[in-house]
Amino acid sequence: MQKKARYYNNSSFLDKKQLVNLKIKAIRAGVWFKTLRRIDRVLFDLTTRVVDNIRSKKLAKSIDLITRKLEDAIKSHFSYHLRQTGFILAQKTSSVAQKLGNQSAKGWASDSSFAVFLAIMHINDAVHHKTM
Repeated sequence: MQKKARYYNNSSFLDKKQLVNLKIKAIRAGVWFKTLRRIDRVLFDLTTRVVDNIRSKKLAKSIDLITRKLEDAIKSHFSYHLRQTGFILAQKTSSVAQKLGNQSAKGWASDSSFAVFLAIMHINDAVHHKTM
């Protein structure tokens, strides 16, 4: 079963600003160079520099494939950080809170929402410290 492309009748499926924002997210996540071949990066960059609206179905299909690769890589990057960082921090926080007498903190170690929160806080803190 093929995935349905996100373009309609020769009109733009993603505007230039969305493509540029996706590239920025991919670079920040560290997946831009790891995920895309050089030809894909060149096609993406040229498209964002030259074309305001994608009218060619072939170009739209190519850009659609590239954006799907990037979106999947960004999602898996976050999942990796969630597993590596979020749950480790949740376990440490739970342990410290229990030692301080908070017995309800035992459930924090396995709380996925809490792990997501901690992972996001850690990622944002790491980005903040890199810019200083």
